[in-house]
Amino acid sequence: MANFPQIRLRRLRRTETIRALVRENHVNINDLVYPLFIVEGKGVKEEIASMPGIFRYSADRLSPEIEEIAELKIPAVLLFGIPQKKDEAASEAYKTEGVVQQAVRLVKDIAPQLIVITDVCLCEYTSHGHCGVVTAGRVDNDRTLPLLAKTAVSHAEAGADIVAPSDMMDGRVQTIRQALDEKGFQDTAILSYSAKYASTFYGPFRDAAESVPQFGDRRSYQMDPPNLREAMLEIEQDIAEGADMVMVKPALAYLDVIRQARNTFDYPLAAYSVSGEYSMIKAAAQKGWLDEKQAVMETMIAIKRAGADIIISYHAKQVARWLHSD
Repeated sequence: MANFPQIRLRRLRRTETIRALVRENHVNINDLVYPLFIVEGKGVKEEIASMPGIFRYSADRLSPEIEEIAELKIPAVLLFGIPQKKDEAASEAYKTEGVVQQAVRLVKDIAPQLIVITDVCLCEYTSHGHCGVVTAGRVDNDRTLPLLAKTAVSHAEAGADIVAPSDMMDGRVQTIRQALDEKGFQDTAILSYSAKYASTFYGPFRDAAESVPQFGDRRSYQMDPPNLREAMLEIEQDIAEGADMVMVKPALAYLDVIRQARNTFDYPLAAYSVSGEYSMIKAAAQKGWLDEKQAVMETMIAIKRAGADIIISYHAKQVARWLHSD
């Protein structure tokens, strides 16, 4: 540098307090959303083998978990339901007393201030494991839309603050928005999984949610990983259809997509740090190959630095504890 030694960039790295003073990006507890897996039945709290430290809960075992999340000041949870009965019409997804609907009411009873986001998709509820109605061996986009809308309305009726369609059907945001408005839920927000890629990093989630497709894969509706411009089209379309917030999923392998979305759209932007991202850090930490806290916080700040406002993460409780202790 021409002005060395007058300019010494290391001066502002000399101590932790100086580094903190000039730090450009911060991860805050208010950025975090914690996903939860809810199953039917009673007395269930079972650890997910491929996601150490993450559990499936039945509604009657959920209270201590919700109380802990609220005590940590994590502002929001994202609920996924796992029914006992599955069929081709995903009928348990939009049932008034469905597993997610019951969980929403329970969470609101325990911690009314907690923001409840519900995943709106059919994959956990269909016997074939795909995210929509299957016709002649393929997922039928337009026949799926009314079922997604019914599911979203049932979640809003139960008390959900935000519904989050993750199916990647064309037109689902518009269909859901119209259905919510017609039923008087104009204030229920939509967080759209706008740029959801067909990723190998979903593997542990499919184990957790028991949603592995029984045939084929999801590449005909989830996004092709090499595509960036297409993601901007997806986000633009969802905003035009009425999305209040948009999401990029996964996070770490798609930081460039998060950055491009941040540069292009002035909308609240979420990034989902998915199950595979969680599990690979957990596995490496258990082997002693990584310091878990440092690795997690480095990935969190990378997601924030890329431009995300909201981070959905299975590490959220640990991150909140670390932030409180710091």
